[in-house]
Amino acid sequence: MADCYTELERAVVILVENFYKYVSKYSLVKNKISKSSFRKMLQKELNHMLTDTGNRKAADKLIENLDANHDGRISFDEYWTLIGGITSPIANLIRQQEQQSSS
Repeated sequence: MADCYTELERAVVILVENFYKYVSKYSLVKNKISKSSFRKMLQKELNHMLTDTGNRKAADKLIENLDANHDGRISFDEYWTLIGGITSPIANLIRQQEQQSSS
């Protein structure tokens, strides 16, 4: 990763790299995260922002909701939907805090 990247650019690179960290190199389906790898990602990477990341049923429900084409795997676009779903409430919280501090 280049040292000249901005903070936002580094954040985007990290998000992309995180996706590919959980894509199996041995899978017949390229560029998708399997259910088991996705569960691992939830537990290791998002356990502070999502509840029940260790709960298999909750993780499977999240996979079902994200899996737009119902192939049982998470594509990059489906992963990005998860990221958007996580960041939206954070943005709202930050906005509320800014409004309260300016009042």
